[in-house]
Amino acid sequence: MSTIEHSVDIVVPVRVVYNQWTQFESFPEFMEGVESVKQLSDTRNAWVAEIAGVRREFETEIVEQRPDERIAWRSVDGPHQAGVVTFYRLDDITTRVTLQMAYDPAGFAEVAGDWLQLVRMRVRGDLRRFKDFVESRGGETGAWRGEVPPLH
Repeated sequence: MSTIEHSVDIVVPVRVVYNQWTQFESFPEFMEGVESVKQLSDTRNAWVAEIAGVRREFETEIVEQRPDERIAWRSVDGPHQAGVVTFYRLDDITTRVTLQMAYDPAGFAEVAGDWLQLVRMRVRGDLRRFKDFVESRGGETGAWRGEVPPLH
């Protein structure tokens, strides 16, 4: 299992940053390799993405969600991954977003991509593009403020 952790500071209030992150169907606008994300329910999403040159279709489920604080997820079917994105209010206009993710590369191409740190570089780029995406708009494109209690 490989892990990634990366943070970015965004000059937008935490509520706006969190609200934008909950708009999963907008992820292809700033996430490299993500073709589409379709929200199936409040807690389930269907993804189509290219990972280390391999096209994958998979579902994720949100296992915990607290508005303006955190969203945790895990894959329902391969590729195996889980993670949490945490939102920290630094001041009235600045938010730190920290993404922590664990994933299990499958197949030669994904293992090679992991060894070359391609996924780590992609996550850093995705967070930088998310920062630009939110800062350039100054407001969110939508919001879901529901809460998902942690699974036990």
